[in-house]
Amino acid sequence: MLLYALPGGPELILILLALLVLLLPLWALISILKNNFEGSNKIIWVLVVLFLPFLGAILYFTIGRKQRINS
Repeated sequence: MLLYALPGGPELILILLALLVLLLPLWALISILKNNFEGSNKIIWVLVVLFLPFLGAILYFTIGRKQRINS
């Protein structure tokens, strides 16, 4: 019942969730392409994010960012 009390109602929440689902993989891909990785890790992360967009992005931000090479 709280959803209907918000301005915009449930439609606003659905729009925000859709934006999150679309923008998170895009943000992950940009981060992957801008940074250096060891070996073929970069192409593996790109493929993971492309084939599993939302889950792949979450995996990249939790696991993959630690694999980047600091330059």
